[in-house]
Amino acid sequence: MPDRPVADLLLGHAPMDYALPSFDSDRAPAGPGQLFVDWLTDAVAADVVDPQVVTLSTVDADGSPDARVVVLRDVDVQAGGWMFAADADSPKGRQLAVRPEAALTAYWARQGRQIRIRGRVREESPQVSVAEFRTRSPASRLAALVGRQSEPLGSLAAYDEAAREAGALLEDAPDAVSPGHTVYWLLAREVEFWQGSADRRHIRLLYVRNGPTAAAAGWTRTLLWP
Repeated sequence: MPDRPVADLLLGHAPMDYALPSFDSDRAPAGPGQLFVDWLTDAVAADVVDPQVVTLSTVDADGSPDARVVVLRDVDVQAGGWMFAADADSPKGRQLAVRPEAALTAYWARQGRQIRIRGRVREESPQVSVAEFRTRSPASRLAALVGRQSEPLGSLAAYDEAAREAGALLEDAPDAVSPGHTVYWLLAREVEFWQGSADRRHIRLLYVRNGPTAAAAGWTRTLLWP
């Protein structure tokens, strides 16, 4: 058999080979929003690195999938909504404009927990987007004002010059807002909670919304085979 150094490297690190928390699915709350907040709170308490960072998956106009990490900004427990933000002219913003469906995935390795969220995406009002932008750190606001996300970059010096210009703009106008900054809500249609186990007896609990996302519908909970 030929040498496979990458495969050997991966096989030498067994996943979830450490103590993991338990999960009693019978005691899970009626809706996924509260369980997400409970697990997020546990992750923060356990010093999970960047628990607010999630993977946002979208589809472009040709049907090709795309994914990237973003920062989760809020959760609406009652409505079953997860909030994130992006530039409307970025690839993800353009993809959401054409096809406002997305998935969010959170994975907290230290606890062996994954959460998968799928549903329809809606834009917030410009007023909410402006207010959210102004809560961000100076570095985050500066980067957003630089803009041109995912466009070809001739050199790092070109970025540095654009960053200096954005910094000068913020000094002159501290309340300046990136024109394309947009807040989005992913209104979940289904949410799956996955509690890993070293013996592969994983626990998977699926929540499916009983009605349209705009309705105050309840959720159906179902255990899934690992």
